[in-house]
Amino acid sequence: MIPFTHLDLAAAWGLDLIIGDPPVLSRLHPVVLTGKLIAFLEKALYGKSAGTGRVLRGGILFLLTVGIVFAAGFGAVALLGRYDENLGRAVGVVLAFFCVATRDLDRQVRRVAVAVKEKRLEEARKHLSMIVGRDTENLSEREILRGAFETAAENSSDGVVAPLFYLALGGALGFGPALGLAYKAVNTLDSMVGYRSERYKDFGKVSARADDLFNYVPARLTLFLVALSALFGPGKGLRALKIAFRDARLHASPNSGYPEAAYAGALGVCLGGTNVYKGVERASPFIGDDIEPLTPKKVLSALTLTRLLSLFALLLFGGCLWFFQS
Repeated sequence: MIPFTHLDLAAAWGLDLIIGDPPVLSRLHPVVLTGKLIAFLEKALYGKSAGTGRVLRGGILFLLTVGIVFAAGFGAVALLGRYDENLGRAVGVVLAFFCVATRDLDRQVRRVAVAVKEKRLEEARKHLSMIVGRDTENLSEREILRGAFETAAENSSDGVVAPLFYLALGGALGFGPALGLAYKAVNTLDSMVGYRSERYKDFGKVSARADDLFNYVPARLTLFLVALSALFGPGKGLRALKIAFRDARLHASPNSGYPEAAYAGALGVCLGGTNVYKGVERASPFIGDDIEPLTPKKVLSALTLTRLLSLFALLLFGGCLWFFQS
């Protein structure tokens, strides 16, 4: 059992809010290291035969990656904690800090919105290309802003709410930050091999389904946290709930539609349309009502909602962790 309390969770959250993901630590970031592990295991496991065999090998990739990341996080904190309890807890806080991405999400989306506001569209497209999978070279001003807004909305769940949820759950179960790290491994697997491309349609199937499962509860909690945040910040809370319950299921993802629809409803904008991925057009359903234009100010309002949502998620999950451990 590894001690990880509501105070540790708050410390990790505060550390993220203050320094985000500093470039000096990028090579040691658990997500970066996990990506390298996935790439190494993929080379060893991919194989030539397709179909069921490739699905099975993709399942082995998933189990090995998540198992190794969980064991590494648990083992590091446990071993250092046996040497010095305070050192173990400090390392646990640092590992938990790496799981949360409130400030980094704000930074990356904000620079897109600011570049559009200042009519630096080429720069905005370049910044956007770093945070979305779609082609950005020929996007219009509105489409750049839509990509930034959708990124802010979707990642409010898997970059903020879900990590805090799994860190708190891990703390309650005695796993320390290891469950939060395992969640980030699931998320990284989905981003690397979860695509429905020819290469990954079989090999990434287990990772994609696992990501859907791990995000099921956090995505639905996110829509309520967005509505709550809109009561204290920009937007309308009741409209966020209305649009989320009406439009969330239109999204191709079983989870992403909930935060996206909640943000669209709260701020009165319409999302969705045609995206291009490696030259191939893919239509996505329209979500929300086109009440107000999608402007840089709207994207910045979405980021304000995210900061409030992050605080409320901390209070919710930290409070649950405190209650469980008291």
